[in-house]
Amino acid sequence: MFEGLKNLASMANMARQSGEMQKKMAEMKERIGRMEVEGTAGGDAVSVRMSGDFHVRSVQFHQWLVESRNQPLLQQLTQEACNSAIQKARDLAAAEMARLAEELNIPGMQDAMSKLGLG
Repeated sequence: MFEGLKNLASMANMARQSGEMQKKMAEMKERIGRMEVEGTAGGDAVSVRMSGDFHVRSVQFHQWLVESRNQPLLQQLTQEACNSAIQKARDLAAAEMARLAEELNIPGMQDAMSKLGLG
């Protein structure tokens, strides 16, 4: 009988922890969305600002690049700056996930994140 009560208490505790984790995950997602990263290319000829949840906020081109009318170079540098911003946003999200996993002290979470390339 007491074993059944222990299991019930354990399940209730797991449910409480699950709710806490969901709340913290939602908070983290919102926090990441407010953060910004910047990717650049060509010695800052192209600059891309992006939110942590991958929304492009701005793209800026240095005047010399615009005046050059070199469309292939403009395309290449824009692609490189976008990829740089995306990688920085991924790194930002991974760091926030690692911080949350450490805060919640979830066994095995760090290993799972590193296997996914997030930690």
